[in-house]
Amino acid sequence: MSHKKDIKIIGSISFVAIMALIWLIYFAPSLGTQNLKWVLYLPFVNAILNTISATFISIGIYFIKTGQKKKHKKLMITAFLSSTLFLISYITYHAFHGDTKFVATGFIRPVYFFILISHIVLSIVALPMILLSMFWALKNKISAHKKIAKWTWIIWLYVSVTGVLIYLFLKIFN
Repeated sequence: MSHKKDIKIIGSISFVAIMALIWLIYFAPSLGTQNLKWVLYLPFVNAILNTISATFISIGIYFIKTGQKKKHKKLMITAFLSSTLFLISYITYHAFHGDTKFVATGFIRPVYFFILISHIVLSIVALPMILLSMFWALKNKISAHKKIAKWTWIIWLYVSVTGVLIYLFLKIFN
């Protein structure tokens, strides 16, 4: 399979996933949290999973920069799995709870929305990049992997860290 075909397939999968998430978060009716107290713990779980992803991304980058390819591969797969679990938990939370409003006022409000908007935009960019990076690495297309991974990890790390920040802003200021 050529790189262009990989990009088209993963781009299509990413587009469908992103559209489904947008619909779920902003347009779908909430399933409700009646008698489902566990749903209320999911934002904390999501923050933990994002922290794990950020940690493994960072350590994985250290390993590749020090030539430890096997350790790098294990850490990046673990980061990917953590991010996948995050996405499942995130979808579950939004399906049952719906959107969470940020009610704080003052200087913190534009700070929060700057972080939130950059997080959302970059998470949309990150999804196909992460999938392509992982796919090309697992298919041993190392040249293509290196070209995209040098940008992917930065965006992925930003999205993971800002995901935790968004959780903290909502917990502290709401």
